[in-house]
Amino acid sequence: MATFVLVTASHPPLDARLGVYPGSFNPPTVAHLEIALTAREHHGLHRVDFAVSTVTLGKASVMRPSFEERLAVIEASIADVDGLGLIVTEHQLIVDIAGGFDVVVMGADKWAQVNDVVWYPDHAARDAALAALPALALAPRAGFDVPDEHALPVGAELLDVSSSAVRAGRTEWMTDAARRHREATGAWAP
Repeated sequence: MATFVLVTASHPPLDARLGVYPGSFNPPTVAHLEIALTAREHHGLHRVDFAVSTVTLGKASVMRPSFEERLAVIEASIADVDGLGLIVTEHQLIVDIAGGFDVVVMGADKWAQVNDVVWYPDHAARDAALAALPALALAPRAGFDVPDEHALPVGAELLDVSSSAVRAGRTEWMTDAARRHREATGAWAP
């Protein structure tokens, strides 16, 4: 399998600025879409690719919905949204996923994890990884800090939206495609 597999999106012009939004998107939420679109506009990007790792770092193995089902739901969630794409990668660390992109998009909670030395052999490795990141587009989140110069102007109504909350019952925060999949299969039911 290639390092990146383009699942859905048109091939951009050679000089296009591209962003990447790593995550499991399990399930995709209205906040994920809004954050990606805000990053696209705010940073003048041709496209923002949702990047899903074949094995997500630090998360338990998900049996249901299957990886293929999750990809199909993400693809359906972004199908009619201009400037969003979906890629699959074998990389797990955000610094590796973000290589070659102009901007990396993430929530404040993920930014806190990226800065946590527990994911690296030592402080020097963590510092080198942070230095290797492209421009940052960080979505604020309640309870987490982000540097002002990297904060995305995301609406306050999205600060608490999360896939975890959706899995716990906040189905109104799901994308329409995720909601349809849940109703058809029972996926993400609490």
